[in-house]
Amino acid sequence: MDNCIFCQIVNRKAPARIIYENENVICFLPKKVEVYGHTLVVPKKHYVDLYDIPEDILCDLVKVAQKLTLEYKQKINATGMNLMHASGKDGQQSVFHFHFHLFPRFKDDGLDTWPNLARIKVDINELWNKLRTG
Repeated sequence: MDNCIFCQIVNRKAPARIIYENENVICFLPKKVEVYGHTLVVPKKHYVDLYDIPEDILCDLVKVAQKLTLEYKQKINATGMNLMHASGKDGQQSVFHFHFHLFPRFKDDGLDTWPNLARIKVDINELWNKLRTG
């Protein structure tokens, strides 16, 4: 996709500071680094979101995310990691090419990445019956 910045990076038509890549995955620093070591983990083929990406490619992305997590523990002394993703406009996705954000964490870094969610009233059994599989 010519107008997709991540596809442009994959095809070397846009610059990027590439950290790692293999046959299916490319990882690079975002233009705006939110935290020390912030990295994007992106499939090389264009998939829009979690609804679109094939399971095998998703598994490759997670394996690479784990690889980088282990490396960042050694290379930059990260003591934790947040793996973040947004799918769809209502999920606040801003680049419509599937990707994960890796946010390395450090002792007393002051980050609060867990959202302060409003509690809702719900019939838990009704919800469970709607969501369970099998």
